Amino acid sequence: MNNADFYTQARQFLMQIDADWQRLITGVGPCEFSPKAEREPYEALVRAVAYQQLSTKAGDAILKKFLLHFGAFPRPEQLIRASFDDLRAVGFSGRKIETIQGIAQAAISGLVPDRNAADGMSDEDLIARLVTLKGIGQWTVEMMLIFTLERMDILPADDFGIAEGYRRLKKLETAPKKKVLAEIGKAWSPYRTVASWYLWRVPK
Repeated sequence: MNNADFYTQARQFLMQIDADWQRLITGVGPCEFSPKAEREPYEALVRAVAYQQLSTKAGDAILKKFLLHFGAFPRPEQLIRASFDDLRAVGFSGRKIETIQGIAQAAISGLVPDRNAADGMSDEDLIARLVTLKGIGQWTVEMMLIFTLERMDILPADDFGIAEGYRRLKKLETAPKKKVLAEIGKAWSPYRTVASWYLWRVPK
Protein backbone atom coordinates (compact mmCIF):
# COMPACT_ATOMS: atom_id res chain seq x y z
CA MET A 1 0.00 0.00 0.00
CA ASN A 2 1.40 3.42 -0.88
CA ASN A 3 1.28 6.41 1.45
CA ALA A 4 -1.66 8.06 -0.29
CA ASP A 5 -3.79 4.92 0.06
CA PHE A 6 -2.75 4.50 3.70
CA TYR A 7 -3.64 8.10 4.58
CA THR A 8 -6.98 7.77 2.80
CA GLN A 9 -7.77 4.65 4.83
CA ALA A 10 -6.66 6.39 8.02
CA ARG A 11 -8.86 9.42 7.34
CA GLN A 12 -11.88 7.25 6.61
CA PHE A 13 -11.30 5.23 9.77
CA LEU A 14 -10.87 8.29 12.01
CA MET A 15 -13.85 10.12 10.49
CA GLN A 16 -16.07 7.22 11.54
CA ILE A 17 -15.20 7.68 15.23
CA ASP A 18 -17.68 10.51 15.75
CA ALA A 19 -18.91 13.83 14.41
CA ASP A 20 -16.09 15.81 16.06
CA TRP A 21 -13.43 13.81 14.22
CA GLN A 22 -15.39 14.06 11.00
CA ARG A 23 -15.55 17.88 11.28
CA LEU A 24 -11.86 18.14 12.15
CA ILE A 25 -10.64 15.98 9.28
CA THR A 26 -12.99 17.61 6.79
CA GLY A 27 -11.82 21.04 7.90
CA VAL A 28 -8.08 20.28 7.91
CA GLY A 29 -8.18 18.28 4.68
CA PRO A 30 -5.89 15.45 3.54
CA CYS A 31 -3.08 14.32 5.84
CA GLU A 32 0.19 15.90 4.70
CA PHE A 33 2.46 14.16 7.18
CA SER A 34 6.06 14.72 6.09
CA PRO A 35 8.61 12.62 7.97
CA LYS A 36 12.37 12.97 7.57
CA ALA A 37 13.05 9.33 6.83
CA GLU A 38 16.60 9.97 5.63
CA ARG A 39 17.82 10.80 9.14
CA GLU A 40 19.65 8.42 11.43
CA PRO A 41 18.13 7.77 14.89
CA TYR A 42 21.10 9.58 16.48
CA GLU A 43 20.30 12.78 14.57
CA ALA A 44 16.56 12.44 15.23
CA LEU A 45 17.11 12.12 18.98
CA VAL A 46 19.45 15.13 19.15
CA ARG A 47 16.94 17.20 17.18
CA ALA A 48 14.10 16.11 19.46
CA VAL A 49 16.10 17.12 22.55
CA ALA A 50 16.45 20.62 21.09
CA TYR A 51 12.65 20.96 21.26
CA GLN A 52 12.14 19.48 24.75
CA GLN A 53 10.14 21.93 26.91
CA LEU A 54 10.35 24.63 24.21
CA SER A 55 8.12 26.11 21.54
CA THR A 56 8.73 25.09 17.93
CA LYS A 57 10.08 28.58 17.22
CA ALA A 58 12.64 28.38 20.04
CA GLY A 59 13.71 24.87 19.03
CA ASP A 60 14.10 25.97 15.42
CA ALA A 61 16.35 28.85 16.51
CA ILE A 62 18.64 26.55 18.52
CA LEU A 63 18.96 24.06 15.69
CA LYS A 64 19.74 26.81 13.20
CA LYS A 65 22.63 28.07 15.36
CA PHE A 66 23.74 24.48 16.02
CA LEU A 67 23.96 23.68 12.30
CA LEU A 68 25.70 26.98 11.54
CA HIS A 69 28.30 26.25 14.21
CA PHE A 70 29.19 22.84 12.74
CA GLY A 71 28.47 23.66 9.09
CA ALA A 72 26.22 20.58 8.86
CA PHE A 73 24.72 18.11 11.30
CA PRO A 74 27.71 16.90 13.33
CA ARG A 75 28.82 13.30 13.48
CA PRO A 76 28.74 11.74 16.97
CA GLU A 77 32.53 12.12 17.26
CA GLN A 78 32.29 15.85 16.49
CA LEU A 79 29.53 16.40 19.00
CA ILE A 80 31.46 14.65 21.78
CA ARG A 81 34.51 16.87 21.10
CA ALA A 82 32.48 20.10 21.10
CA SER A 83 33.10 22.35 24.08
CA PHE A 84 30.45 23.08 26.70
CA ASP A 85 30.75 26.83 26.02
CA ASP A 86 30.21 26.41 22.28
CA LEU A 87 27.08 24.33 22.84
CA ARG A 88 25.80 26.81 25.44
CA ALA A 89 26.33 29.58 22.89
CA VAL A 90 23.94 27.99 20.40
CA GLY A 91 21.24 27.81 23.08
CA PHE A 92 21.43 24.39 24.72
CA SER A 93 21.05 24.28 28.50
CA GLY A 94 23.65 22.48 30.57
CA ARG A 95 21.28 19.54 31.03
CA LYS A 96 20.61 19.29 27.31
CA ILE A 97 24.35 19.43 26.52
CA GLU A 98 24.86 16.44 28.78
CA THR A 99 21.95 14.67 27.07
CA ILE A 100 23.03 15.24 23.45
CA GLN A 101 26.64 14.30 24.16
CA GLY A 102 25.31 11.17 25.88
CA ILE A 103 23.31 10.37 22.74
CA ALA A 104 26.45 10.81 20.64
CA GLN A 105 28.41 8.46 22.92
CA ALA A 106 25.57 5.92 22.78
CA ALA A 107 25.54 6.13 18.97
CA ILE A 108 29.24 5.24 18.92
CA SER A 109 28.77 2.37 21.38
CA GLY A 110 25.76 1.02 19.48
CA LEU A 111 23.20 1.63 22.23
CA VAL A 112 21.53 4.06 19.83
CA PRO A 113 21.02 1.81 16.81
CA ASP A 114 21.73 2.86 13.26
CA ARG A 115 18.84 3.17 10.83
CA ASN A 116 18.99 -0.39 9.54
CA ALA A 117 19.01 -1.87 13.03
CA ALA A 118 16.23 0.47 14.22
CA ASP A 119 14.01 -0.50 11.29
CA GLY A 120 14.15 -4.10 12.52
CA MET A 121 13.12 -3.24 16.10
CA SER A 122 9.62 -2.88 17.51
CA ASP A 123 8.29 0.40 18.89
CA GLU A 124 8.29 -1.08 22.40
CA ASP A 125 11.87 -2.34 22.17
CA LEU A 126 13.16 0.99 20.90
CA ILE A 127 11.38 2.92 23.64
CA ALA A 128 12.61 0.54 26.36
CA ARG A 129 16.18 0.75 25.08
CA LEU A 130 16.45 4.47 24.48
CA VAL A 131 14.76 5.76 27.64
CA THR A 132 17.73 4.30 29.54
CA LEU A 133 19.72 7.29 28.22
CA LYS A 134 19.92 10.18 30.66
CA GLY A 135 17.54 12.97 29.64
CA ILE A 136 15.62 10.83 27.13
CA GLY A 137 12.00 10.14 27.98
CA GLN A 138 9.30 8.35 26.06
CA TRP A 139 8.14 11.54 24.25
CA THR A 140 11.59 12.06 22.72
CA VAL A 141 11.72 8.49 21.43
CA GLU A 142 8.16 8.79 20.11
CA MET A 143 9.13 11.86 18.09
CA MET A 144 11.88 9.77 16.48
CA LEU A 145 9.46 6.89 15.85
CA ILE A 146 7.01 9.23 14.12
CA PHE A 147 9.20 11.63 12.19
CA THR A 148 12.21 9.45 11.33
CA LEU A 149 11.16 5.80 11.41
CA GLU A 150 7.67 6.58 10.01
CA ARG A 151 5.87 4.38 12.51
CA MET A 152 2.16 4.85 11.90
CA ASP A 153 0.60 3.79 15.20
CA ILE A 154 2.25 6.13 17.72
CA LEU A 155 0.38 8.41 20.12
CA PRO A 156 2.61 10.66 22.26
CA ALA A 157 -0.01 10.84 25.01
CA ASP A 158 1.92 13.37 27.12
CA ASP A 159 2.50 15.78 24.24
CA PHE A 160 1.06 19.19 25.18
CA GLY A 161 -0.13 19.97 21.64
CA ILE A 162 -1.94 16.66 21.25
CA ALA A 163 -3.59 16.85 24.68
CA GLU A 164 -4.67 20.45 24.04
CA GLY A 165 -5.90 19.50 20.58
CA TYR A 166 -8.07 16.78 22.05
CA ARG A 167 -9.37 19.16 24.71
CA ARG A 168 -10.43 21.65 22.03
CA LEU A 169 -11.80 18.90 19.79
CA LYS A 170 -14.06 17.69 22.60
CA LYS A 171 -14.66 21.13 24.16
CA LEU A 172 -13.35 19.96 27.54
CA GLU A 173 -12.51 22.21 30.48
CA THR A 174 -9.11 20.58 30.98
CA ALA A 175 -6.89 18.44 28.79
CA PRO A 176 -6.80 14.71 29.61
CA LYS A 177 -3.82 13.34 31.49
CA LYS A 178 -1.38 10.98 29.78
CA LYS A 179 -2.92 7.71 30.99
CA VAL A 180 -6.43 8.82 30.14
CA LEU A 181 -5.49 10.00 26.65
CA ALA A 182 -3.51 6.81 25.99
CA GLU A 183 -6.58 4.78 26.89
CA ILE A 184 -8.87 6.93 24.70
CA GLY A 185 -6.34 6.67 21.87
CA LYS A 186 -6.53 2.87 21.74
CA ALA A 187 -9.66 3.35 19.62
CA TRP A 188 -7.58 5.20 16.99
CA SER A 189 -5.23 2.26 16.38
CA PRO A 190 -3.70 1.34 13.92
CA TYR A 191 -3.67 4.99 12.78
CA ARG A 192 -2.58 6.81 15.95
CA THR A 193 0.21 8.70 14.18
CA VAL A 194 -2.29 10.16 11.72
CA ALA A 195 -4.67 10.93 14.60
CA SER A 196 -1.81 12.76 16.35
CA TRP A 197 -1.10 14.74 13.18
CA TYR A 198 -4.72 15.92 13.08
CA LEU A 199 -4.84 16.71 16.80
CA TRP A 200 -1.80 18.97 16.37
CA ARG A 201 -3.96 20.91 13.91
CA VAL A 202 -7.18 21.38 15.85
CA PRO A 203 -8.15 25.05 15.36
CA LYS A 204 -7.55 27.28 18.37
